[in-house]
Amino acid sequence: MARAETKDEKYLVVDHLIKWFGSDRAVDDVSFSIEKGKFLTLLGPSGCGKTTTLMSIAGLHTIDSGEIRVGDVIYTSKEKKIFLAPEKRDIGMVFQSYAIWPHMTVAQNVAYPLEIRKIERVEIDERVDKVLALVGLTEMSDKLATQLSGGQQQRASLARAIVSNPLLLLFDEPLSNLDLKLREQMRVELKRIQNEVGITSIYVTHDQSEALVMSDEIIVMSKGQIEQRDIPLSVYSKPANGYVSQFIGVANLIEGTLAKKNKSGTGVADLNKTIKGLTCDCVLSSELESGDDVLVSIRPENISVSKKNTGGKGIKGKVDLAIFLGNCVDCRISSDGFEWKVLSHPRENLQQGDSVFLHLDPKHTLAVTP
Repeated sequence: MARAETKDEKYLVVDHLIKWFGSDRAVDDVSFSIEKGKFLTLLGPSGCGKTTTLMSIAGLHTIDSGEIRVGDVIYTSKEKKIFLAPEKRDIGMVFQSYAIWPHMTVAQNVAYPLEIRKIERVEIDERVDKVLALVGLTEMSDKLATQLSGGQQQRASLARAIVSNPLLLLFDEPLSNLDLKLREQMRVELKRIQNEVGITSIYVTHDQSEALVMSDEIIVMSKGQIEQRDIPLSVYSKPANGYVSQFIGVANLIEGTLAKKNKSGTGVADLNKTIKGLTCDCVLSSELESGDDVLVSIRPENISVSKKNTGGKGIKGKVDLAIFLGNCVDCRISSDGFEWKVLSHPRENLQQGDSVFLHLDPKHTLAVTP
């Protein structure tokens, strides 16, 4: 298949994708695009539609509506009755299960995609050597796959996926089988390698840490739909709604009502239904209006806590739990029946039972739709 060339920033386009499994609408009218060379993560819990979307791009699922294309090449279109077979889509895939052949050496595994394309042996050897050096497996080239550790097997799987320089690189939860320390190392390595080879990549995971560390952009999915798409910092610091606030990181979520909306995109939330007598200044989601029900989302690191009521406007509370984590103290602080999650600096020396005062930063207090 001829390689798709395009000057359009929208390199991969998924347009109004719908996929049914029986009576379950697994992907519900999903549309997104990605620029060439970027790393996009589909993030969400099991059953949210992320893997079904990935498999539809790969051609391992047929679709019920919509279109998927790379540049000017349509991979699949229900309406136009087009379906390009998976082996003709010029896609590399890295699976959770590694999917490398145990009876072959590392070099043989990596060379296989080039051999089936009938590329000359000299070029195959050159490309295999180059990609094994890239993933740090040069010294393992003559080893059988069964002689590799889990992390090394995943590197071999990645090498095989990128050796043919595919149009797209698809990752289906590739780090799930690794232990925590190795998973953390591989996150950085995968991103480094993707940056170096420059292949447009779609990564599927339920692990928010992987998504935040590795992605140029994140799409958060729920029940077959997109909840938010943005850069990692914005997904974390400016979640679009209560669902994203809860799924990404840890947040204090407080039910309330928007008492006032300012023209500047800020406002005042009345949190009386959750914490008696409490109002707070906040940043607003653009769609909110005065009188709307809201969730106020505040990250634990954005709450300052002290034993003195500086400024006289602190929220009085009591430390129920204080866990020293080295660079911070993870606290649970009760106030009028609500438990606040707070990350305090060790210099505050908070202890269980201490009376304290909490101060909210309006710039990092976000009111979102419930």
